[in-house]
Amino acid sequence: MPLSSSDVRVVVGIDFGTKFSGFTYCHLPDGEYTTYDQWIGESGQCQFKTNTVLQYDETLNNVTSWGYTALSKRPNRRIDRNEKKYIAELFKLHLGDLKVKPPLPVDDYKKVITDYLREFGKLIKATINSKWDGIDFMENVVLVIPVPSEYSDGAKAVMRKCAYDAELIDDRLTEKLQFITESEAKAIYCMDNCLTERDLERSGTTFMIVDCGGGTVDLTTRKLLAEKQLGEITERCGDFCGSTFIDDQFIKYLRMLLGNETIDSLIENYYGQLQYLVQEFCQHAKMPFTGDDIDFSFELDLENISNILLEFINDNVKQEMENIEWLIKLDYETIKSMFDPVIQRILGLINTQLENSREECSIMLLVGGFSQSQYLQKRVREKFIDRVNIISVPTNPINAVSHGAAIYGSNFANMDDKLDMDGLKFVIESRVLKFTYGIKILSVWKEGDPIDKKHDSVLFRFKRIAKRGEEAKLNQVFFQKILYPAVSFQTCATFEIYYTRESDAKFCDEPGMFFLGELKIYWPDVEKELERPTTFSLSFGKMEIIAKVKNELNGQIFQTTFGMVTEI
Repeated sequence: MPLSSSDVRVVVGIDFGTKFSGFTYCHLPDGEYTTYDQWIGESGQCQFKTNTVLQYDETLNNVTSWGYTALSKRPNRRIDRNEKKYIAELFKLHLGDLKVKPPLPVDDYKKVITDYLREFGKLIKATINSKWDGIDFMENVVLVIPVPSEYSDGAKAVMRKCAYDAELIDDRLTEKLQFITESEAKAIYCMDNCLTERDLERSGTTFMIVDCGGGTVDLTTRKLLAEKQLGEITERCGDFCGSTFIDDQFIKYLRMLLGNETIDSLIENYYGQLQYLVQEFCQHAKMPFTGDDIDFSFELDLENISNILLEFINDNVKQEMENIEWLIKLDYETIKSMFDPVIQRILGLINTQLENSREECSIMLLVGGFSQSQYLQKRVREKFIDRVNIISVPTNPINAVSHGAAIYGSNFANMDDKLDMDGLKFVIESRVLKFTYGIKILSVWKEGDPIDKKHDSVLFRFKRIAKRGEEAKLNQVFFQKILYPAVSFQTCATFEIYYTRESDAKFCDEPGMFFLGELKIYWPDVEKELERPTTFSLSFGKMEIIAKVKNELNGQIFQTTFGMVTEI
């Protein structure tokens, strides 16, 4: 639904991350961007993000704490044995296509995401209300949430529903909530910062964004066009190989030393203590590790940090630990071995992206929290410095997602009259389609067609509308030929939309074919029988696919975005 640009007074970019989350806001009359920095972290100092974590009470219905406070601090001798059941983290990963999803205390991961967004939204609302008077959150605020490029359309639909249930929006299909990819948000941030600093803010500059977050790594190669528009010259790609998976390697190492049963028992009974061990590893080993100092090591005093382990370690392991006075020393090679499997996957993604690029990359920019790792920077430079002249990390790369999202949304300020999302052409000019899209159509069975698909001389086919790898302009509409009712008395129809990674497909039940959603239309004027043409179209340039059908007789238009898909 169109909205007047005069309604929009504040834009908020929300970085909903796997491990950490934050937000940047802009009061449009002022034009200044502010990243919220009053989160309290491990050091007790304010910082730009907080943990993406919730803690529930024993009913598993009510949130008792969220963010950093939901994680246990230095563990006491005795804590609640049921603590593990109440802590939810890494729930963003449930939106992705992971074969093994992180366990949650609540059966429905959508409830956890909704609960977190609700708490997050309360803080955003309080922040805005404390700074400016007379702002109605639902009427005057636009939210932009970046998501990983590998998210399906169903995942974005789930995010939209969760935002609605969390009372961030009051209409599920409102344009006051928009999605872009995390890599696009960071590309926008880098365009306004890094490219300007290096005198590369000119038409024709090609740059790659390597977004290294907690759960995912997301890549895209962009080209700066005229009037500060961004085109996409390769298909976006990503993988689940963020810094969280180095933490997993550390836990595997503990399992090797202390035994699976010990770690399983710690997780089951004293989850906060395991989390404290992970935090100690991150603070003293993961982030300081550069790969340059072969004498670098990290010593973990298990008896001092987590003495409750004594309850779970078997006698043989206990004797071994006593012999080394409960001191675990992670040397250079051990820490490096935890990084390397994860970094190798990142290097593979970058290599593929460079090979797929149709143009030479002028600059590669590492952004996201994991990009602050000096060892990751070192490995990327060693691998690709001969292929990319400039490999750089921008100032405050941890803010790039939320800041770029806020810049994207602030284009509302440039609209003088009525606003629809075509106005955002100012920033994102095109995207490369990751899937082939089409609709299910009824067709006459012909000789050579599969006999098992024949139903009374007809069968359903997949009619391709847009092909994977095609460039989709922001305002571009992909049209299907004119369609008619199947029978003369038909008064309504449902268009079923499917997508696949295959470039060519014939049927909607082929392997790798997925149902995206449906659009129901109505055909009045039955007296015209079959002569009731309709034009079906899909638009892909925006982050949410828009399906539209126009009745060519009466001009009636039926439209929906795929905020209706509830399953990934």
